[in-house]
Amino acid sequence: MTLMTVENVGFSYGAGQRVLEDISFTVPRGSNVGLVGESGSGKSTLLRLLLGLESPQTGRILFDGKPLEAKDSRYMRDYRKRVQAVFQDPYSSLNPAHRIRRIVTEPLRSLKVAGDHLEMAREAIAAVGLSPDTLERYPHQFSGGQRQRIAIARAIVARPELVLADEAVSALDLSTRVRVVDLFEEISERMTMIFVSHDMGVVAALCDQIVVLDRGHIVEAGETAKILKDPQTPYTRRLLSSIPRMPAAT
Repeated sequence: MTLMTVENVGFSYGAGQRVLEDISFTVPRGSNVGLVGESGSGKSTLLRLLLGLESPQTGRILFDGKPLEAKDSRYMRDYRKRVQAVFQDPYSSLNPAHRIRRIVTEPLRSLKVAGDHLEMAREAIAAVGLSPDTLERYPHQFSGGQRQRIAIARAIVARPELVLADEAVSALDLSTRVRVVDLFEEISERMTMIFVSHDMGVVAALCDQIVVLDRGHIVEAGETAKILKDPQTPYTRRLLSSIPRMPAAT
């Protein structure tokens, strides 16, 4: 069953600055889909459209069979409960003045989610492999990898159906990146995920399907195993050739 559909989406910033052109792909429920491309490929703009921060100028985005209505505040309140994001920088994404308890429960308050918020935060923190006492500490007391785990806990605390991860491991050192990738793999067994990255290695490790973007166009899309075995474009082959060797997690 399809959770999200992107149909012939186009977007421009001003005259002559076409960023996305005729973008189409589907995200099956329970799958991991990777959007991969170099800087300038349009993936960041596409992420903004998927989050409802911008509206497509052509085409449309469907979520659970219904058009995404980015300008409808009532629709977006419900959408935010069902779709959450993890961003790139684990240092700037957490407010240093707040305890982790307040940071992780913030989506529950803003989205008016019913239930015991503290218990839900404990469950989310446990799901990312951190101890309960984490909730009483501050961001500066944690490493980059731990901070990204906290950011992931914040994204999953409201139990969304879809999580969008935007370059979510690129700011981490290589060994920490491996551990966070493993964590994403565990979490993705319980929800649908879209990974936006320039790193084909991360996308290949996590995703069932890959959509390759180059200068605002999809140049290749399909099952991960097929693309890894038989890439169809020089651009995809170049991305594959840049995959670093990742050390085993410890």
